[in-house]
Amino acid sequence: MALGFLGTLAALQFSPALADGAKADGLVVRAAPVMPGDRHAARFGFCHSGGGRDCVVDGDTFWFAGEKYRIADIDTPETHPARCAEEAALGGAATRRLQAWLNAGSFSLESAGRDGDHYGRKLRIVTRGGASVGDVLVGEGLARRWEGARRPWC
Repeated sequence: MALGFLGTLAALQFSPALADGAKADGLVVRAAPVMPGDRHAARFGFCHSGGGRDCVVDGDTFWFAGEKYRIADIDTPETHPARCAEEAALGGAATRRLQAWLNAGSFSLESAGRDGDHYGRKLRIVTRGGASVGDVLVGEGLARRWEGARRPWC
């Protein structure tokens, strides 16, 4: 019980998550419970050009602690560049949702079978409390399951 208390205390002191009920770009963010395996956290912005540190590129790609990550279990619409207006709107929504999710609490980066892709990004399944952000984005209609190849969104 003491370890649980200390873990909660540490998370409250060092978690950069938004306050429960805060709005992140129009989305209401609820603070997620801190889980023992969820050790990563940062305050994520948006990557405006090239690389970055602790920023979201699009709905399935982000920079964390100087490394670029690709969420391995989903595919989201392209934003750089989008191929049509619908893809641009959906891709923007997926990007904002991923940023809000990452900022809502600590998370884990789990192996996806391969360490990286041909673009040099680390392939990981991103979870909080054992639940994948990919499942969240798919459930909200902002992503689809990764099937080994991209399909058009237009």
